[in-house]
Amino acid sequence: MLIPHLHFNGNCREAITFYEMAFGTRAEHIVYQRETSSESENDQIAHAVMTIHGQKVFLNDRFGKKEPSTDIAIHLILMFSSESEFLACYERMKENSITIDPLERLPYSSLAVQFIDQFGVQWGFMIEENPAG
Repeated sequence: MLIPHLHFNGNCREAITFYEMAFGTRAEHIVYQRETSSESENDQIAHAVMTIHGQKVFLNDRFGKKEPSTDIAIHLILMFSSESEFLACYERMKENSITIDPLERLPYSSLAVQFIDQFGVQWGFMIEENPAG
């Protein structure tokens, strides 16, 4: 099993809330760096699990080397079954994002976009095409 793992710079809690809203999902498991009887705004997330579009994803705040890179070597692709679902999700995610490739039709997808979200995660959204169609 291959599981994408997203690392954040101290704002993992905010990213989880954002992704829950954007993708209509909930974090299934959250472990805080400091175990306390009550959650504190300063507690960073050591490990969280969320399912996005049927794919398990791990999330955590980055501990250790914290130099962000603008050259992102990997990005996550979401395949949507409908244009309306695609556009609704993109509308929720595009605020404060950096567009890499704008909304466009491609030979292999009726609609596609590539962007970096407000947390520095690179996403590609596409419409799943029927190759026989």
